[in-house]
Amino acid sequence: MVGLTTEEIPPARPVIGEAEIAAAVRVLRSGRVAQGPEVAAFEEEFGELVAGRHCVAVNSGTSALQLTLMALGFGPGDEVIVPSFSFAASANAIRLVGARPVFVDIEPGSFCLDPAAVAAAVTHRTVAILPVHLYGHPAAMDRIMAVADRHGLAVVEDAAQAHGAALAGRPVGAFGTAGCFSFYPTKNMHSLEGGMVSTADGELARTLRLLRNQGMEQRYANEIVGANMRMTDVAAAIGRVQLRQLPEWTEQRRANAKLLDARITGMVTPPVADAARHVYHQYTVRVPGGRRDAARRRLTELGVGNAVHYPTPIHRLRPYLAEDGRPGPWELPETDRAAAEVISLPVHPAVSQQDLERIAEAANLAGGAR
Repeated sequence: MVGLTTEEIPPARPVIGEAEIAAAVRVLRSGRVAQGPEVAAFEEEFGELVAGRHCVAVNSGTSALQLTLMALGFGPGDEVIVPSFSFAASANAIRLVGARPVFVDIEPGSFCLDPAAVAAAVTHRTVAILPVHLYGHPAAMDRIMAVADRHGLAVVEDAAQAHGAALAGRPVGAFGTAGCFSFYPTKNMHSLEGGMVSTADGELARTLRLLRNQGMEQRYANEIVGANMRMTDVAAAIGRVQLRQLPEWTEQRRANAKLLDARITGMVTPPVADAARHVYHQYTVRVPGGRRDAARRRLTELGVGNAVHYPTPIHRLRPYLAEDGRPGPWELPETDRAAAEVISLPVHPAVSQQDLERIAEAANLAGGAR
């Protein structure tokens, strides 16, 4: 029986093991620490995860999004359709290139973009769709790509939380014009910090390589105006170690989620769409009826770490409010409902069988809390 405890099961636990430490030390001792052979090897190896696409490593997932939008030439006057139910980086990258984010609603099951809402939001200014594979669940890319193809739009996948996720056997990051991944420490795999862009377009990949490195491939032979968004070899070496462990960790996350699905009855467990491979960056339940915050307090009392991703939709954040302080013209009922109901529970590979039983029991007790 779950009781009050001070031993909290953490909602996330980044892995930094002896193999990661050894890889970092090896690179430091080599003296080649900035965008050298480790970065090139990491890019090649990561390509296997995205159906053999070109891969370009950068210093963060946000940089991956921003550089991709820059490389595609988007800027002032352009509109990019994006969900509001995501981390702010999804929309920040659009603003950083001078374009306008157009927020649309999500499907209640997957927490990802609603393709019908996307289709309704397309205007003559729309240049791209930026779907987010939230929590590790793939967006409805078959239907989203159909909208994009019909209107001639680019598709930039925000796959920051979805390494190894797939739809109908096709991996995320291999559907759109480009896919953008994050290697922040709490992600399913990490490189301490870093990001990756995948694309089938060789010219786009070359432009990305120029943009990340001050606009040059050869030293002092600058071709375009670029930035400094390179990945270090230390980060790449750690990422290569993590990438080798990703399949095992993913299967553990999926097994943990399956057990929680079977045990939790007091909260709404996360559904999985047909043909979707969910990699459970987060195991996100719903607690309806205005009881979410009380449920969180009870979970914390019972020693189960938890978090809300995301309590405030992007369109309601200060930088995206209209001049009068209102959240703009968007009516996003499913987004607002999700933001008021979701709780993420521990699902990471470090949780034990005993932990999982405790999480499920605590969730069932907390589900009725008021």
